[in-house]
Amino acid sequence: MCGIAGIARADARGVGRDVLRRMAAQIRHRGPDDEGILPGPRVGFAHTRLSIIDLAHGAQPLGNEDDTIVIVYNGEVYNYLELRARLLASGHRFRTATDTEVLVHAYEEWGTGMLAHLNGQFAFAIHDQRDDSVFVARDRFGICPLFYAQPGHDFVFASEAKAIFASGEVRAAPDLRGLDEVFTLWSARAPRTPFSGVSALEPGTYAVWRDGTLRVARYYEPRFDEAETEPADALLALDEVLRRAVTLRMRADVPVGGYLSGGLDSSITCSLAAAGSPHELRTFSVTFEDPSLDESAYQMKVAAAVRSRHAIVRIGAREIAEVFPTVVRHAETPLVRTG
Repeated sequence: MCGIAGIARADARGVGRDVLRRMAAQIRHRGPDDEGILPGPRVGFAHTRLSIIDLAHGAQPLGNEDDTIVIVYNGEVYNYLELRARLLASGHRFRTATDTEVLVHAYEEWGTGMLAHLNGQFAFAIHDQRDDSVFVARDRFGICPLFYAQPGHDFVFASEAKAIFASGEVRAAPDLRGLDEVFTLWSARAPRTPFSGVSALEPGTYAVWRDGTLRVARYYEPRFDEAETEPADALLALDEVLRRAVTLRMRADVPVGGYLSGGLDSSITCSLAAAGSPHELRTFSVTFEDPSLDESAYQMKVAAAVRSRHAIVRIGAREIAEVFPTVVRHAETPLVRTG
């Protein structure tokens, strides 16, 4: 998890370091390992980094060979090694081993069409200095967040709304329709948010800002093709899909951990992760004071079976009450339950 933020102005009145640092300070918790600031006459970017891949050389904002294309990025593209090989074969040159730089060269190669090639979870912004445009995108299912506002003809974006407000360019105020959706549907439906003037980029969409105009487009729509009968090889196919998905997510230059609830889905995932990890798998569980909610016995059985280094966090009613205001601040929405 990293944090990204930035401003694009319709006129060249400058995006300074101070405003970008204020925005970065609000999302420092997303990326405690490093901070990168890139001011500019019309476009400025900020990034807070959580180091996962190429720890020594992955600082952002990161550009191409001549810095005409610059990115700030949160997430992980799981098939970056395969994409890197294709881009190298096409003549692109790399300075780092990061998936971040793969995105830069993928944009050079395919433009916005790069999104069709990505397998991962991500939110990023690319400044193309050749036409002073800003291209932002969010992964197919919206795992990584991205919010934006358009004060006047400018464009302000960030991983969290609080960074947008820290810019001083957007006033923090409630959106009553967004709040109604929260208390009716449990959350505001993107692009609406609980904040007036702040939108969430929808999952599976991208946007291009240029000369004060924002164009939003969808690049992915889920398809559910139902068959009348289950294929004979359905279980084998599911097994292969799960193994491939988990193995791809194990690509990292740091140890990978897993949440182990004791239920079926997390038990399967952690079992596959333990088999495919080059490091000792680390797992953690949450237990509760209420015996009806305590599943620690199942958690310990699975942890022992996969031979993980297991940690337990015990949570009581007092701890939930004490941390609830902080959770609401990070969630940036009213919460109608404590789950």
